[in-house]
Amino acid sequence: MLLYRSAVWFAKGLREYTKSGYESASKDFIPDDLEVQVPGRAFMVTGGNSGIGRATAFEIAKRGGTVHLVCRDQNRAEGARGEIIRESGNQNIFLHIVDLSDPKTVWKFVENFKQEHTLNVLINNAGCMVNKRELTEDGLEKNFATNTLGVYVLTTALIPVLEKEHDPRVVTVSSGGMLVQKLSTDDLQSERTAFDGTMVYAQNKSLAQRWIQRRF
Repeated sequence: MLLYRSAVWFAKGLREYTKSGYESASKDFIPDDLEVQVPGRAFMVTGGNSGIGRATAFEIAKRGGTVHLVCRDQNRAEGARGEIIRESGNQNIFLHIVDLSDPKTVWKFVENFKQEHTLNVLINNAGCMVNKRELTEDGLEKNFATNTLGVYVLTTALIPVLEKEHDPRVVTVSSGGMLVQKLSTDDLQSERTAFDGTMVYAQNKSLAQRWIQRRF
C-alpha cells in the first residue's frame, strides 16, 4: 500500500504540482473573478502575518474587507498589520494574538471575539511542522495541537458566529503532502512510531480535511 500511495503521489505531483501543472490549471483561471469588492464583510485569517496568510489578508484588505489577523508572534504580527494597512489604505485590520496549540486559549479568544465582532469568513491557514516531538503544556503533541485540534476548536467555536451572517464560509488550507499518508486515527499523538515531522504534518492535514468534509 505504501508503494502504491507513493506511486500515486509521484504521478499526481508531476501532473499537478510542477510548472506544467500550473500552466494547465492557469488555462481555466479567469482574472476578472478576482475583481470583486467586499466592504462590510469580515474575514478571519489565521497565520496572517506571513506567506499565504499574509497575501490573503492583503488582498482582502485591498478590496475593502475587514480583516482579523490571528497570529502567535506579536512582533511579526504587528509588523505585518502595519504593512497591510499602509499598502492597502484599509484601517480595518485587527490583530489577535492567539496560540492555536492551546485549546483553552482558543476557546477563550472566541468567547471574547463574539462579544465585539461579527464574522463572515474564517480562513484556517496557520500551521506548523515541528520535526522533533514536542508536547504543549497540556501534554499534546505540538503539530497535532496546532494543525488539527486548533483548527477544530476554532472552527467549532466560531460556527454560531458565522451562522448569524449572510453567506458564511469556512476555508481550510490543506496540503498536497497529505496524499503521502493514509489517514490513521489510532495514533493521533504520534507516540507509537518513529517521529517524522513531515509525515506527522501530512497526517494532521489529512485529519483536518476529513473533519471539515464531514462537518460541512
